[in-house]
Amino acid sequence: TGPMSSECLGDFLRITLSAEYFEDKYLSLFVVDQSGTAWELDEAMAAQCGYTVTYTTCRSIQLRASALSCFSHLEKDVFTVTVQIKASHTPDMSNATTHLKSASCHYGPWSPREIKCENNYMEVSVRREVPQTIKDFAQDEPEDWTFVFPEAKAEEASIWQIVFHQPEEKRALLVSNAWSAGYGLNASDSRVLLRVPYTAAQVQLVKVGVLLLAQQPARLCRSNQIPSLQDQGITFSVLRSSTFYKYQWVILMVDTAVACPVDDVDYTNKTITWTVPKYIPPLSAGMTTFKDVLVEAGVDLHKLPAKEMASRKYVLLNELTTITMKIPIGAEGGYYKTSVSSGQLGVKYTINLFLEHQWKDNKWGLTKHTIIKEIETPFEQAEVVITKNLNLSAGLMNVTVGTFLTDAELVNLTIEGVIVAVPEAFQHGYLIHRTRYANGSKAFVLQVSLDAPSIKKEYMGEDMRAYTLNVTLTFITYPSSETFVVPVVALSAVKDAVLPSATGFCDGRNLHLIITRGNVDQNWLPFISDWHLTQEAAQKNNYILRDNGTHLAISVPFLSPHVSYEGFHTSAIKASFYLTLKDDITLAQRRDFSVSCLFSPSELIQCLPNGTVIITAIKLVGGEDLDTALLVLRDRQCKPSLVTERTATFKFNVNTCGTSRKFNSTTVTYENEVLYFRPGDDIPIYQLKFLCLYAVEQTAHVPYESKKTPPPSIQPGSGCLALSLKLFKEKSYSEPYQESEYPVVKYLREALYFEVELLQPKDARLDLNLDDCWATNSQSQDSLPQWHILRHGCENNKDSYRTVFHKVNYSLRVKFPQHLKRFEVRMFTFVQGTSLLQE
Repeated sequence: TGPMSSECLGDFLRITLSAEYFEDKYLSLFVVDQSGTAWELDEAMAAQCGYTVTYTTCRSIQLRASALSCFSHLEKDVFTVTVQIKASHTPDMSNATTHLKSASCHYGPWSPREIKCENNYMEVSVRREVPQTIKDFAQDEPEDWTFVFPEAKAEEASIWQIVFHQPEEKRALLVSNAWSAGYGLNASDSRVLLRVPYTAAQVQLVKVGVLLLAQQPARLCRSNQIPSLQDQGITFSVLRSSTFYKYQWVILMVDTAVACPVDDVDYTNKTITWTVPKYIPPLSAGMTTFKDVLVEAGVDLHKLPAKEMASRKYVLLNELTTITMKIPIGAEGGYYKTSVSSGQLGVKYTINLFLEHQWKDNKWGLTKHTIIKEIETPFEQAEVVITKNLNLSAGLMNVTVGTFLTDAELVNLTIEGVIVAVPEAFQHGYLIHRTRYANGSKAFVLQVSLDAPSIKKEYMGEDMRAYTLNVTLTFITYPSSETFVVPVVALSAVKDAVLPSATGFCDGRNLHLIITRGNVDQNWLPFISDWHLTQEAAQKNNYILRDNGTHLAISVPFLSPHVSYEGFHTSAIKASFYLTLKDDITLAQRRDFSVSCLFSPSELIQCLPNGTVIITAIKLVGGEDLDTALLVLRDRQCKPSLVTERTATFKFNVNTCGTSRKFNSTTVTYENEVLYFRPGDDIPIYQLKFLCLYAVEQTAHVPYESKKTPPPSIQPGSGCLALSLKLFKEKSYSEPYQESEYPVVKYLREALYFEVELLQPKDARLDLNLDDCWATNSQSQDSLPQWHILRHGCENNKDSYRTVFHKVNYSLRVKFPQHLKRFEVRMFTFVQGTSLLQE
């Protein structure tokens, strides 16, 4: 209980650090010696001193210590280990808390030779024996031989040196040099110990074949009598060495060879097969007899009886020359952990097996060989299941991602290219919950507001809309700190699309189309055929385009390039205007609208009092091959003065262009025709006859009476007048330019709509009259050059495009029409000679 717990497991002590106390903290591990000095335990020191650090499936940390580990205190049949843990929330270990744990374990009687194969080191301890003849000898003189071997006297713990036996040479190291090279050596009154990291320089990889014996298993032949070896053996990590130690005036030598299997596992048919040879030549030098004594196995250093193994479907085979364990992948005792390979998520099954093999031989008597084997199966790719649920009433999309094992944790999200940590996700419209299951696995539930920018809404057709969430989740595994990403693309089709609708109407000279926006067309663009109708394009054609987000309104004149004329009768002309909404990305056609109205043919003709006739001929639907520029009057020399794709306008006097006339008692009728001839043909295929009627004589009787009226009297007064001058976007004077929209860009001859208003006082008896209005090239009203737009309240007769006054009527905005003056000016620029002063 508490931050640390301990457990005795034969010759090992295991201390477990609780994940509840130490998760998400930086740790430093120390071992405390008998003097109270704490030694920091890194990887190299752990392998040299007999310590192993592992992680469990519950993300706890385990420290395993051998009975003969450095700094352990041996007394009788008890060994004691004291560890110190420092934990901090920061990598620099500031404000670290210190935890101390001391634990003692009993250990059984030692065998003459004990070999341990741990995950990170090999260990051999042998009985330290002195022949009786040497014990009985009494030495009266000082140890004069130490003058010959002074280095032997200098070494501590009575071990003098260690000799490594390698195929090409033998190499001797003094104890101090062996320690510096990473070896662990120790000697007690009864034993000599050598500990070897797998990475030590003198370690060799040796293939050990499985013996095929025809004789009794209790006795081995001599090596030159062994019948055969399998071609494919098992690789062992081997160190052949002899350790020399002192006893009085004698140097004694013991065989400290050690061998541990490293590639003895096979994975087939969802089964782990672990095979260990019984006869290991590096450990059998000088042996002539061999006899099995005991074979036991288990998990996590817990020995399992045969009944328990059978219930877990483990198989332990003690055969003639080998010991084999078979474990079904996924069996009880092991666990799955998250793994990442080339960025792909997967799992590996891990189980910590151990095998204890005891045998007797004529050289050592009893040998105990303990192998701790952490087995990890190959990478197996895992699929991440993503489920979604759309809750329209709550305005949420719920996405469940997973399941994941306990060692995987969500750390951040990538939303529209921005990396967002999990605690900050709610600021982007995301709520994240964990769901834990009975087997310890978990899933992550994302609740995303349907109004979040990362949820894209797309019209699918008819009344369906697609809600698409596109987010990438980044996970990290503990303790390996591997990262992997899970792209989440969740799409839900919902029957909630509201399409735009339209109403149309016409007044005397214009066609109007008002489109009410739905919930799918926010990014749809208005097109007239293949022509994108922008605000700028509308202004160039004298169209009015307004879009306030909820409604899109378009007004086009009856005689416009994009109006179609579908029928022509003496009483009416049918005119139609077509508008299409297209997708802003694909330009796919989404919705078509049109407005059609009947207009009077009189809209096409103007008969002016001075005898000038202005007639506009129109091209009807179906006459697409008619070129309006080739339309003529009866006199084919009279051609149109203005041509568009659909219209041709003629301006002429009634006494020209082949115009005929007829008289009666009250009127003069002038008649002409607009004609279209195919080249080389004298018969017209288009004929539009038109008439102008003028009264011959007209008399009007106007009675009048002269009355004397008193002259107007003016009462002078003084006070403050507040006025404003505004520039409006359209002739309707409905929307002025805001300050943020300046400078306003206009092209030459474009209309500018100005309004001058008397703001204060609000007195209905006052009339606002404009006297002078002028333009300058700079913001100073007195700067030069200047050009008068109004002079003495009238338009400037020197203007090529004269100022036009617009009538002001009463409206909700205009309470006193007499307080406003509106006028229209065509855009111009100042020139000096032939140079523009400003674009």
